[in-house]
Amino acid sequence: MVKKALTNFRFWLPGIALLLSPNLFGGATGSSSNTTYRPAMPVGYDVVVLKPAGTMVSVLGLIECPELEGAQQIDEGVNARIVSADGRTLDRFPGDFSFRITASLRKTVQSDAITAINSSGDPNDFLLKLKFNLKVYDGIEKRSVQPVSVQMIGVPGDIPYDERVYRINFDASQMRVTDRFVLEVLSPQGEVITRFHFEIL
Repeated sequence: MVKKALTNFRFWLPGIALLLSPNLFGGATGSSSNTTYRPAMPVGYDVVVLKPAGTMVSVLGLIECPELEGAQQIDEGVNARIVSADGRTLDRFPGDFSFRITASLRKTVQSDAITAINSSGDPNDFLLKLKFNLKVYDGIEKRSVQPVSVQMIGVPGDIPYDERVYRINFDASQMRVTDRFVLEVLSPQGEVITRFHFEIL
C-alpha cells in the first residue's frame, strides 16, 4: 500500500508543481490568490516501458482551450468562480476544448518508467495506434465522453518517425466549470498507459 501511494505521488508531483507555478498561467492579476489562464496549459507527463524490448516511451499532456485565454479563477472560498477576459462569469466550459498528447521514443523526460506495457511489436507502430478515453466527473457522478475528432498533427503517419502528436478534440460546451476531466491514454490493445487530470474550479 505504501509503495503504491508513493508511486501515485511520484506521478502527481510534476503536475502539482506545474499547477502551483506562478508563471504557468501568466501570473495573477488583481488579488494574489487569483489565477489567470493561458490558452495552452501543461497537465503533466509519464514514462512507460514497452516489454520485453525495454523501449522507453515519454507521454506528455497539454490542454488547449483558446477561449480560456485571459480568464481568471477568482478564489473566494465557496464563492470561487471563473470570470472570462471580458468580465462574464462562466458556468460552462468553452466549446473548443482539446488535449494535445505527445508520445515520444526520445528521451524527452528525464525520469524512470513507472508503468510497464506488454508490446512485442514495432515501437513506432505502437505510437501510431494509441487510443483515448475521456471521463468527466461531476461530484461522484462519472460519465464517458467521446471525442469530436482525433487528429495526428506534425509528421504524417505514413512517414517513419520517433514521435507522434495527437490533438483530441471535445465539445465541452455542456460541461460545467466545476467538472473534472480525466483523459486516459490507451495502448493499441486498450490497456491504460497513463492518465491526465484537469480541472479549473
